Amino acid sequence: MPLELSDFPEEVQVAFFMFSLLPDHWEGMSGSYMGKYWDGIEYYFKLYEVLEPKTIMYIMKMYEGIIVEHRAEKAEQRRKAEERKTKSAGGGKSYAHNVKG
Repeated sequence: MPLELSDFPEEVQVAFFMFSLLPDHWEGMSGSYMGKYWDGIEYYFKLYEVLEPKTIMYIMKMYEGIIVEHRAEKAEQRRKAEERKTKSAGGGKSYAHNVKG
């Protein structure tokens, strides 16, 4: 049975909420997920009157690391699957040389 948000301590619940408020940062050319933009975190801490910002920030950064790693692994799996697909479809590079001598 999957964990519910309410199964976590209050600090973790707050960290997940605050994390969801931050916009995602994607690398433009490759489309890789780079994490979150952290510019507005102080504003959100003040707005929601977070009592332990250091603890919440620590949890958020740990969670971000997990998310970035997970998305990178998924992207690598997709890349390898696409590579296998093109090789099996005959889309790999083949060189034909007509040498007469």
